Amino acid sequence: MSHDDFAVEPIEGLPERPPEGEQILWQGRPDTLALAREALNLNWIIGYFAILAAWRFISVVDLLPIGQAIGATLPVAILGLVVCGLLYAIALIQARATMYTITTSRIAMRIGAALTLTINLPYRELGNAALDLRKNGTGTIALDTTGQTKISYLVLWPHARPWRFGSTQPALRCIPDAENVARILADAAEARITTPQITRVAPGGAVAAE
Repeated sequence: MSHDDFAVEPIEGLPERPPEGEQILWQGRPDTLALAREALNLNWIIGYFAILAAWRFISVVDLLPIGQAIGATLPVAILGLVVCGLLYAIALIQARATMYTITTSRIAMRIGAALTLTINLPYRELGNAALDLRKNGTGTIALDTTGQTKISYLVLWPHARPWRFGSTQPALRCIPDAENVARILADAAEARITTPQITRVAPGGAVAAE
């Protein structure tokens, strides 16, 4: 479901107020540093430039005085800092533009820094949820959709399970206190799915519960 960038959200992260009876259980956004590390490979980039700077220093230290050798290495180190700073800035923008919402009926994902979209995932259209928990408590909850729900990986990125291009899985990426959030999600989904759905039939028929 698309969202007008110029419309005012009645509740942050939601394009309209939840229907009567639907309650918000949790809202949150990605941790910026965790998102930079996992979605933008910040640690690998740091390692790459560290190796490049070390190689540059070692290659000139026998030919130049120590001060000049350090000076010859500085441009590589500065370039590495600039690249890492840009990656962190991208992660910060993505995190600030994102709002994940768990309600008693669905998961809503307000995503997109340039083009803002709000994606609604009712629990009855989810087959499974997988938690990838990190040591610092942050984690990613990947959602396996069922039925006709198909979402482009490029539209979702970075809010998608990595390396799942064929069957794209929306994901709550790099959220703090992920274990507790996963528990809230599991309880809400179980309660929603086990609640009978009442449908109205033609006059003279019976009321059926699914």
